[in-house]
Amino acid sequence: MKLIGPCRQDEQKPVATLEGGIDLISSSDEVLAGPGRHDESDRFPHLARHRISLADGHQVGVAVCGRGVPIVLVHGYTAEGMLYAQTLSRIVAAGFKVVAIDSAGHGSTQGLPMGGADFEAYTRLLGRVVDELGIRKAMFAGHSMGGRLVTELAARHPDRALGVILLDAIVGEPWDRIVKISRFNPLLLAGVGGILLADSLSTVPFVHDPRQAVKFGRLARPMVRSHLRNPLRIAGPGISILRSTSSRWMLEKLRKEHVPVVAIHGDRDVVVPLSTARSAAKIAGGMVVVVEGGRHSWLLKDPETLPAILRELFESPLGQESRRRDFERLGLDLDAGLDEIESVFYDPDAAVLALTPEQPDPLPQVRRRAPRYSWRIELPA
Repeated sequence: MKLIGPCRQDEQKPVATLEGGIDLISSSDEVLAGPGRHDESDRFPHLARHRISLADGHQVGVAVCGRGVPIVLVHGYTAEGMLYAQTLSRIVAAGFKVVAIDSAGHGSTQGLPMGGADFEAYTRLLGRVVDELGIRKAMFAGHSMGGRLVTELAARHPDRALGVILLDAIVGEPWDRIVKISRFNPLLLAGVGGILLADSLSTVPFVHDPRQAVKFGRLARPMVRSHLRNPLRIAGPGISILRSTSSRWMLEKLRKEHVPVVAIHGDRDVVVPLSTARSAAKIAGGMVVVVEGGRHSWLLKDPETLPAILRELFESPLGQESRRRDFERLGLDLDAGLDEIESVFYDPDAAVLALTPEQPDPLPQVRRRAPRYSWRIELPA
């Protein structure tokens, strides 16, 4: 890891000021190669992890890598964007820029005023980050709690969304019912939290793949230290979930605005049942991808499965037609180069472009392994 700016959070002195008034507090350049491969660092994609200060002073953690059409990823409850780094490297290799944003009270992002009990405030902060990074239009993806955030953001700004990818997301009527009941019996949501913790611990593949366990453990170490230092930090986000309202209006808005929705969900998810994804897809007019044998955090357990699913979807006739329509609407040819693509999807001199680390040219292909999970696609009736 190469430090290119001071990292002491007690100083909070910016090392640079970017376009749009964003102050850069600290940065590190992470090689997405796993432990023991740093002698070959020039051959692998680099993901830059930044702590930035927005125009209003709110400090936010973002991780950026790659060039091309942006995929904005928001993590699940108690997690952070860098936890998904291995999956992100494979998405970058497919020709996208990935922008992983830490939501309020997670990772390197400060919490919200008044304890952060208003879920809509998390969405507003996410929208400000996207705006100030200079991202005009993107594919939005969210895991668990992050799925709710990107769904609401896309529903409020459908002109900014190429599509929404829900990853075992808390969006859909079955989850809404769980939250409603939990208001009268908070122990129910506490039980769900206990199951989530057990599911997260089972994510680390100590027995099946020790090398992967080492890689994942290295990525998870900062998050674990943060939770141990301040275990109450995630109370606000948890309360905001308990107080959240129905997600139906968001899904109906996405359908009305013709924003494509794909709900990818593990069929063994006991935290957020598969019926939630089917409900969300039905209301939004989208499709469901069922990950067979997947629990709530399957995409952290195996970094190969999600990129393989996305490749299949993007390369399908339906995906190619959707890309053609989007590019045509934006005045782009299908064979447009990276400079042309970025001139349309980002503001001129967008801060996110300055935050993106230089990559090897040509970008090497990350070695693919066979996905651990299989999946099936359920198209809308």
